[in-house]
Amino acid sequence: MKHFRKICSALAMGLLATSSLGAENDFVVDTKKVGAEIQPTMYGIFFEDINFAADGGLYAEMVKNRSFEFPQHLMGWTAFGKFEVRNDGPFERNPHYVRLSDPGHRHKRTGIENEGFFGISVKEKATYRFSLWARVPNGGKGVLEVLLVDNDTMGERQEFTRQQLVIEGKEWKKYSLTIESPLTMADARLRLFLRPEKGRDAWEKINSIDIEHVSMFPTDTWKGRENGMRKDLAQALADMKPGVFRFPGGCIVEGTDLDQRYQWKNSVGPVENRPLNENRWENTFPHRLFPDYHQSYGLGFFEFFQLCEDFGCEPLPVISCGLACQFQNDIRNEKNCHVPVDSLEEYIQDALDLVEFANGPADSKWGKVRAEMGHPEPFNLKFLGIGNEQWDYDEKHGGPNNAFTDRLKKFSDAIRKAYPELKLIGTTGPNSEGWDFDLLQPKMKQLKVDLYDEHYYRNEQWFLSHGHRYDSYGRKGPKVFAGEYACHGTGKKWNHFETSLYEAAHMTGIERNADIVHMATYAPLFAHVKGWQWRPDAIWYDNLRSFKTVSYYVQQLYATYRGTHVLPLTMNKKSVAGDADQNGLFASAVLDKDSNSYIVKVANTGDEPQQLNILFKGMKKNSALSSAKQLLLHSDNLDAENSLENPELITPQESSVPVANSTLSVSLPAKSFAVYIVK
Repeated sequence: MKHFRKICSALAMGLLATSSLGAENDFVVDTKKVGAEIQPTMYGIFFEDINFAADGGLYAEMVKNRSFEFPQHLMGWTAFGKFEVRNDGPFERNPHYVRLSDPGHRHKRTGIENEGFFGISVKEKATYRFSLWARVPNGGKGVLEVLLVDNDTMGERQEFTRQQLVIEGKEWKKYSLTIESPLTMADARLRLFLRPEKGRDAWEKINSIDIEHVSMFPTDTWKGRENGMRKDLAQALADMKPGVFRFPGGCIVEGTDLDQRYQWKNSVGPVENRPLNENRWENTFPHRLFPDYHQSYGLGFFEFFQLCEDFGCEPLPVISCGLACQFQNDIRNEKNCHVPVDSLEEYIQDALDLVEFANGPADSKWGKVRAEMGHPEPFNLKFLGIGNEQWDYDEKHGGPNNAFTDRLKKFSDAIRKAYPELKLIGTTGPNSEGWDFDLLQPKMKQLKVDLYDEHYYRNEQWFLSHGHRYDSYGRKGPKVFAGEYACHGTGKKWNHFETSLYEAAHMTGIERNADIVHMATYAPLFAHVKGWQWRPDAIWYDNLRSFKTVSYYVQQLYATYRGTHVLPLTMNKKSVAGDADQNGLFASAVLDKDSNSYIVKVANTGDEPQQLNILFKGMKKNSALSSAKQLLLHSDNLDAENSLENPELITPQESSVPVANSTLSVSLPAKSFAVYIVK
């Protein structure tokens, strides 16, 4: 056997083009000791509206401030000629609109022009659905010209598309048309001209036109929906094979103040009547300030539930517990940032109503809202998160103060009484260790939550030294949801290969402890290259293109090859978790009963290639390994990253690897992550 291993090693070295052979590392996978079931929710996605993730990102609306409800009502627009912003429009929660009137001379123009989100970007021969609500306030007819114009004024002509809409009557109506772009342009503008009915040079009075909710979407959205998602970004999420989808965010759930918190009831119903919300991330970082960052709620709770259904994953909405962001407020001193425990009725009712919206019959109050939006069947909600990164205070840090847990108990008591089958998720605060974590973790057990949410954005050393994090967790009580995590490089806080590798290493410990860890979601998910505030992130994009980071591919590999049950994997009778005598290796193994295969994941965080001899111990008599393939993530440049210009610089590379009887022998390059699928 030893001689055979050397032959297999030589073959593997040739396949992997490694230049030197490191130490031999004998792994043993015990196939007889089938361990914990791996939950379908194990690997998922977490959406937060940060970095222009919703408007300007996943939500495919191309018009900024489409309902003129920004605090500066024409922010994002340039208006000219004779115009007026009015506030008695047809939509109660979006009352503002613009009246365009006769400029008074045939050589003058009245109109309005929108800049979009970092430009309005169109593709050659692609079509776009333009719509607006409009009326002629004095009756009769009016004409609007709808143009796409080139923002580069050096060209001979600004406009490159032109169509007309005839508006008729005093009543508000929705009008629409389809625009086909003759060219690709990243930084166009949408322009609306008021014009005479008989032509732009006619000597006639022009009727005023009122316009509201001006909108433009690609016709080719995800699933072809009118109020749809950007297709490439939604497809990227589907390709991650998520088991759970946490939404609508973290800190935006809390808000900088309570008025700014995410309120799910504002995000459902007709899209024209969903009120604007100031985004909590608008002012958070002065060095990355975006004063025009607001939430249209066009991507709302109905759309989130719909996406979960599309992806085949469990929805996990998170709701406010009555505490605004504790990072930004001292709840011991400030009155406007928390709801007293005895005044939480409205917030608790919002939670109960959300469950009814998701699961109630179509003739219930909130089930009817869902049905009227086109989904009479329930969404089958099973999980609900209460609060985000809340915490309590101890004697040293402000005196005994159950700021979060007193509120959590009020929610828990009410929800469990009404919906005992629903699984509730608490939190251990914003840190992975320390006084606040130590204070909250035992309280989650006392309150009998089903899971608690851990967050950790930590540096390289933390990820390399926490391979055993979950090995020692108590097995009784709540399960763990690693709800936000990412490796943030020291002095290198961007998406480079090295930090993604260490995330992959850490996830072997998550997988090995699938009996206690039931969910894990990398964060944040999305970032616009011109509008980011936080990095690293999983998926980056401009208005026309997108790319997936190495961290994305790590998550995708784990989710795609999740397996069904944990198998013990040891080296010298110990778990492989980056210990001093393990040559920088991290590893885990699973059985996939559905595909009749063993799956081994190995991260080599060391500086030398490592020889792996993986023995599958205890296989049934007369059975053998039939084939094996390797999916490898590797880069010689640890700072390398994918980009819009080179989106596939680092992607999983597939190859066959030699296998004989019950042993797989391979050489794993330095600084690399591999998944081995063995039939």
